[in-house]
Amino acid sequence: MGLQNAKPSVKGANIVMLGLDSAGKSTLLYKFRYKDVFITMPTIGFNVDMIEAGKDFTLTFWDVGGQKKMRELWSNFLEDAGGLLYVVDSSDKRRLEESRREFELILKNESIKNVPVVVLANKQDLPGALNAEEITRKLKMKKYCSDRNWYVQPCCATTGEGLAEALQRVATFARQYKKSKETFITLKELNSF
Repeated sequence: MGLQNAKPSVKGANIVMLGLDSAGKSTLLYKFRYKDVFITMPTIGFNVDMIEAGKDFTLTFWDVGGQKKMRELWSNFLEDAGGLLYVVDSSDKRRLEESRREFELILKNESIKNVPVVVLANKQDLPGALNAEEITRKLKMKKYCSDRNWYVQPCCATTGEGLAEALQRVATFARQYKKSKETFITLKELNSF
C-alpha cells in the first residue's frame, strides 16, 4: 500500500474515563459538556459523550461505571484508547489504596501501553482533600507512568475548577499520542517494502 492513498484518519481520539464508584466521573463528564451540575446516579454500564477539543479534534469520552462488578469489564474499553482519564476522590483517604491498586492493574494492560494518562484529583473543595503532589505520590505516578505522558490535575466537578485545564491537557496528550502512533505505522509500512 502506497502512502499517498492512505486514508486520512478522522481527527479524534477515544478517552477512557475510569475510577472507583463515587469518584465523580459522570459529574465531571456532564460538567465538561454542559457546564452544569447534574445529580447523577451510579453508572451501571457506561456513558459516552463526544466533546470538541479544538476545531478539528473530537474527544469521545467513555465513562465506565466504577462499582466492583463493573471493574472486571474495564479492560474491554482499553482497546483503541487514545488517552486514559483516571478520576480519584481526593478527599476519600480510606479508598485511595483501593483506587491505586485498580490504577496499577489498568496500567499493566498491554492495550494501553504508552497511552497518555491524566489523573483528575477531584473533590478539591472538600476538607482534607489531598493536593496534586500527594495524589502523585499515593498513586505512584512516577513509577507506573514512566513510559508515557502523564499529568495530575486538581479539580472540582461541582464548581468546574480545573476542568478546562484538564480537557486541554487530555486533548494535547491525545493529539501527540495519535501522531506518534501514525508515524510508527508509517515507518513500519516503509520498512515492509
